[in-house]
Amino acid sequence: MVGYFDRFLRRHMNALRLARWGVPRFADHPGPIVVYCNHPAWWDAAVVILLAGRLFPKRTSHAPFDAQMLERYAIFSRIGAFAVDLDSARGAAQFLKASRNILARPEAMIWITAQGRFADVRARPLDLRGGVARLPELAPDTLFVPLALDYAFWEERGAEACAAFGAPVRGADLLALPRPERLARMEAALTDTLDRLAADVIARDPARFTALVSGAKGVGGIYDLGRRLRAALTGRRFDPAHRAGLDQATEEDRLP
Repeated sequence: MVGYFDRFLRRHMNALRLARWGVPRFADHPGPIVVYCNHPAWWDAAVVILLAGRLFPKRTSHAPFDAQMLERYAIFSRIGAFAVDLDSARGAAQFLKASRNILARPEAMIWITAQGRFADVRARPLDLRGGVARLPELAPDTLFVPLALDYAFWEERGAEACAAFGAPVRGADLLALPRPERLARMEAALTDTLDRLAADVIARDPARFTALVSGAKGVGGIYDLGRRLRAALTGRRFDPAHRAGLDQATEEDRLP
């Protein structure tokens, strides 16, 4: 599935970018890890699968999945997804029971879209669901990490998928707080990570990111064929990227 979504993202997006300041440095944590993130788009599942496969290949990843959606996308149950009814007390019990069993294994990792619904990346407050704040009670040795996800169109036809991991917090430290304060601290950490990532996305500077996956550049079809032929006739190397074309046009405008 990592290979499949790698190819899928290359076809349909320009890049998957990881903020340089948001590179995870906790993969060697001796206990389980919970990564909780916002939920802005359908692409989140693909991005999480790629992040898990590329950055944490030695860990076993799991994720709660809406029960109705899991029936439609059954393939996800074969790669670590577990069904949860998001709108019932029974679903909350399902989530906690499955999480307890998973977090009992030190190499395990749970990825949670903690808003429990699609929400615009700019929406504040995030309104995280309370279940994520219950997890420190199940496994205090767990490390909790906020993950910010953002999507934007820059200069290519495909969108940029951008991600950044925030500062991890030990489950034991969260457990020392009452549940409402615990949830508030987790939400504040994710909000801060999102706001910092948003500044990089707005800057539109690829140098602030590491590209984990890069898609095909250019428009394709007859348009790029014409550009390719023109480059060949003038002895230039053809670069289908939009910015390369703009830079080249600017240079030509300066010629006498």
